Amino acid sequence: MIRHIVLLRPKPDAAAAEIRAVLDGLAKLGDRLPGMLAFAGGADVSPEGLQQGFAYGFTIDFADAAARDAYLVDPEHKALGARLVATAEGGRQGILVVDIEA
Repeated sequence: MIRHIVLLRPKPDAAAAEIRAVLDGLAKLGDRLPGMLAFAGGADVSPEGLQQGFAYGFTIDFADAAARDAYLVDPEHKALGARLVATAEGGRQGILVVDIEA
């Protein structure tokens, strides 16, 4: 299984409703992309103070690397990703992505 982890450092003026809409759209991709097993995402709620400005995050569990790779090239994912980048401080600089085998 591949766990896709994404953290977002939003611009100060980024609309929470837009970020939520993107997260909702990403979650719905699981309805049609085989191998997308689970989605969890939202605003940070950690009390530790270690966020470094990353105020939102999400994870997607994929059955395998092939399922993850199909998601990465999916046109709807790309459109939602562009919307997320538009909300990020510094564009792509404000997004952190890590994939791990779980």
